[in-house]
Amino acid sequence: MRNLMICLAAMLLFAGCAEGQPKGMAVLPKPATGEAIATFGGGCFWAMQEALSELKGVNKVISGYAGGNTANPTYEEVSSRTTNHAETVQVYYDPKVISYATLSEAFLSAHDPTQLNRQGPDVGTDYRSIAFYRNDAEKAALEDAIKKVNVSKHYANPVVTQVVPFKIFYPAEQYHQGYYRSHKDSNPYIASVSKPKVMKMRKAMAAYLKPEFMK
Repeated sequence: MRNLMICLAAMLLFAGCAEGQPKGMAVLPKPATGEAIATFGGGCFWAMQEALSELKGVNKVISGYAGGNTANPTYEEVSSRTTNHAETVQVYYDPKVISYATLSEAFLSAHDPTQLNRQGPDVGTDYRSIAFYRNDAEKAALEDAIKKVNVSKHYANPVVTQVVPFKIFYPAEQYHQGYYRSHKDSNPYIASVSKPKVMKMRKAMAAYLKPEFMK
């Protein structure tokens, strides 16, 4: 029985975001008055959703898909790498509390932006590092944040994050929403892969965390 449990845990770990369940898509909320939106993709959206939701001024974060050419894709379609979509999160935030530039910095801190078409054990274009801008100011902020990472020499290799204009975001299945928090004590992948990314972001962005995450 012990060997069976070890095998099952290993399967869960290496499956990562590939876990699938037949449930409906989440509903994409409309921004509230004064609320701004940012869209980023940096590997499995479970970790990125949690990391960015822990920042002061961030009201909600939705996991989904963007960057591709298939309308209303399912997780299985995105995983097949035939849609060109990446796992992405859409951030609804108060620009009076947190700036797009700070969100860009947090995004780059929440994953390894120097890995091309992968994040750790997750391999494929659907896990690529990609950031979407809605205007010239956001594009400049992204480019500046990337430049700072490169100049810092924090990584041995340069940042490979794609910086592209925003077109459309599709919300993912409901079971992906808030997955990190609801499975942090039961999913080996969350403990071994997702949590280190969240902790990495917390350390880098400590001054911007909501009080409950300042540990």
